[in-house]
Amino acid sequence: MYVLTENFALYGKGFWGTVQLTVYASLLALVLGFVMASFRVAPIGSLRVFGTVWVNVLRNTPLTLLFFAVLLGLPRFGLVLPFQVFAVLALGCYTSAFICEVLRSGINTVPKGQGEAARSLGMSFGQTLGSVVLPQAFRSVIPPIGSTLIALAKNSAIAGAFSVNELLGTYKTLSELGYNIVWTFVWIAVGYLIITLSISALFHVLEKRYGVAR
Repeated sequence: MYVLTENFALYGKGFWGTVQLTVYASLLALVLGFVMASFRVAPIGSLRVFGTVWVNVLRNTPLTLLFFAVLLGLPRFGLVLPFQVFAVLALGCYTSAFICEVLRSGINTVPKGQGEAARSLGMSFGQTLGSVVLPQAFRSVIPPIGSTLIALAKNSAIAGAFSVNELLGTYKTLSELGYNIVWTFVWIAVGYLIITLSISALFHVLEKRYGVAR
C-alpha cells in the first residue's frame, strides 16, 4: 500500500493523463467513425472508396507503427504540436476505423425500406441518414461501441513510450526509485480497471435507456 500512498501525486498525474487521452481520443474516434461510416454507405463512389481505404489501412496498421508515423513523421512536414495532441490523433484515427465498422454494421440492420420511404418523401441522403437510419442503428451498436472505447483506453498505454504523460509510464519513475515492481504494476492495473469499468458503466446506462429491447 505504501507504494501508492507515497507516490499518490505521481499516480494521480498518470491517471489523469490517461483519462484525458481516453476522453479526447474517444471524441475524435466517434466523430471520424461517424463520418467514415457515412462515406461508406454514401451514393457517391469516391466517398465510398475513401471510407474503405481509411478503414482498411488503419485497421491493418499496428498501432505502435501509427504512433511512430504521427509523433515522429508529422513534425518532419512542419506540423509541430504537443506530444499529447499527436497521441490523441494516433489513437483517435486508429479507433475511428473500428467505430466506423461498428456503425456500418448497425446501419445494415436497419431495413432498406426505411431509407426508401424517407427518400420517397423527398429527404436527401444526409437527412435520411441523420434523421432516420442512424438513430435506429445507434440503438443496436451501443455495446460494441463501448467495447471499442474500452480497448482505446487500454491502447493509450502505448503513448507512454513516446514521452506522453499517462498511467503506465509511472512505472519507469517508480522503478528508478527502487519500489517493488509488482506492487507498482498492481496499482497501475487498478487505475486502468477504474477507467474501463467507468466506461462500461456509462454504456450500460446508455444501453438500458436507448438500446434495443431483447
